[in-house]
Amino acid sequence: MRLIVHDLAEQDFNTWLGGFSRDTDEIIGEQETIRHCVGCFGCWVRTPGTCVLNDSYKHMGERLAAYEEYVFITRNVYGGYSPFVSNVLNRTLPYVLPYFLTKNGETHHQQRYERQIRFTVHFYGEGMSEAERETARSLVRANALNLDASGYKVSFHDTLNSLKEVQ
Repeated sequence: MRLIVHDLAEQDFNTWLGGFSRDTDEIIGEQETIRHCVGCFGCWVRTPGTCVLNDSYKHMGERLAAYEEYVFITRNVYGGYSPFVSNVLNRTLPYVLPYFLTKNGETHHQQRYERQIRFTVHFYGEGMSEAERETARSLVRANALNLDASGYKVSFHDTLNSLKEVQ
């Protein structure tokens, strides 16, 4: 099962990505209301593993741990995720612990859950520069490493039509 986060209009999602199954995949779209992470670290200190913001995203860490794959379908914004997709990623902070360890000479968070996920990101948008693509690759690699993903994949799509290949 996959947790799929996208910023497409519902009609575009249904048109271009109809192959994803709402029966076996959890799909989060931009139409849903999400509060912004305020960086209070309450999910680590006050209510470990649970965001202190009381909305449907307060258990994102636990929800993410239940899936085999975390999939983003996002507009490329200067080599990064769209604001909505970035916000959902921020709300998964409870997925990791506030303690650190060193991996490959870099400092990263310890994992709260034993299960590893795969991390897949599909960037779309016309006219992505090579610098934006390289920034995006680096960002996904860093996020995958911090999420302790078992693997990651980055794809670029110049048109929504090319998203039909995504499943």
